[in-house]
Amino acid sequence: MASEQKTFRFDEVSKHNEYDDIWLIVSGKVYDVSNFLLEHPGGAEAMIAATNKDATGDFEEAGHKDETREMMQKFCVGKIDESTLPSRRRHNVSTTNKISSLDPTRELMVKILKFLVPFMVLGLTFTVLQ
Repeated sequence: MASEQKTFRFDEVSKHNEYDDIWLIVSGKVYDVSNFLLEHPGGAEAMIAATNKDATGDFEEAGHKDETREMMQKFCVGKIDESTLPSRRRHNVSTTNKISSLDPTRELMVKILKFLVPFMVLGLTFTVLQ
């Protein structure tokens, strides 16, 4: 039988974010990947950038294969107490709202470009076709 895995809080895991001491959270498990940094095909920077958060999304987006998941098991040091993970921020704000909340001048510029760009494309199309 496998021994009981240690459960870590997010604040414990997030302390391991230095080049020689990297822990990652992926799919509810905690991995000490410190000894794998130099071997990681995506470079050490990719792993360092995945610290201090739940890196499951980053891991999935990178397209890791089943072999990678199997290899990761030797780096597993426990599991994460998911109730201690920071809440995820939602970024569903439209581009126009982001710009308008930053600078009124930029908002006006965006409105002008939204109006002019289609006419510029139309003019360019007629010029090229003639």
